[in-house]
Amino acid sequence: MTKTACRCAVVLLFAASAGASLAQDAASYPTKPIRLIIALAPGGGVDTSGRLLGQRFTEAWGQQVVAENRAGAGGTIATELVARAAPDGYTLLMQSMSHAITPALYKLPYDSIRDFAPISLFVQSPSVMAVHPSLPVKSVKELVAFTRARPNQVLFSSSGSGSGQHLAMELLNRLAGLQLVHVPYKGTAPSILDLVAGRVSVTSASAISTMPHVRAGKLRALAVSSARRSPSVPDLPTVAEAGVPGFAVDQWYALFAPAGTPKEIVAKLFGEVSKTVASPQTRERLLSMGLDPVGMPPEEFTPYLKSETEKWGKLVREANIRAN
Repeated sequence: MTKTACRCAVVLLFAASAGASLAQDAASYPTKPIRLIIALAPGGGVDTSGRLLGQRFTEAWGQQVVAENRAGAGGTIATELVARAAPDGYTLLMQSMSHAITPALYKLPYDSIRDFAPISLFVQSPSVMAVHPSLPVKSVKELVAFTRARPNQVLFSSSGSGSGQHLAMELLNRLAGLQLVHVPYKGTAPSILDLVAGRVSVTSASAISTMPHVRAGKLRALAVSSARRSPSVPDLPTVAEAGVPGFAVDQWYALFAPAGTPKEIVAKLFGEVSKTVASPQTRERLLSMGLDPVGMPPEEFTPYLKSETEKWGKLVREANIRAN
């Protein structure tokens, strides 16, 4: 055998050995604790859904899932950490729709599509378009007519420039030809509190944040922002149904791994997500929190993520939106 042939044989043997080792690792996964990096602060939808998934993984596999909140810079701090982690299934990311927005707002040290292996879009959180009761409107059509007659006079709140709340209302501005004025806050809670206080007139925020105030009579719900009616608030029409065709904002929370994570591990993780979504007990718990179970598989989530990134990137550029 020639030296070249010998070297080729060694390379092939090494590759085969590495492949067999990888397959064995994937089959026995997980054999140690898993880090689940949560891109936003404790208490929100990303944190709640991430910890619920982590608990399910722990129960199913007997390995501890350690949740770590790494908030900041629109979730990019947590996302970069996972992008640079070993692709072995032991460092995962729970992220929101901001994963599709930040590429248009920041110069990122990672590629939000190329550097990740999407596992599943776990849940969607319907946003509720709500107004202060002093505003004389009871439907989206009435809100559009009222605002159109008062350009640059009606204020809307958001959790910050470039947030999902902000982009939802900017999309309404674009599609309905309105001039609602943006008032950014440092988080969803203060943006809702000032709406309840009447300092601003309208917002589009998660059902879990808005509906308690709606039920208490402190806010009036007009519609949900999602493409379809939400099972968690079934009586509310969509914004598109209520008078703004083409309007659809689906706030979502999803699970990612670093790019290069073995397909067998991704499949095992998605399998457990799928079981979680199918569990009647878990579905009931999620719906009670204003979260709609989805469980979108990787082969569907990847093109969806690309379309979301294009959609929000276009709006950010057209509306000249800048991060805080």
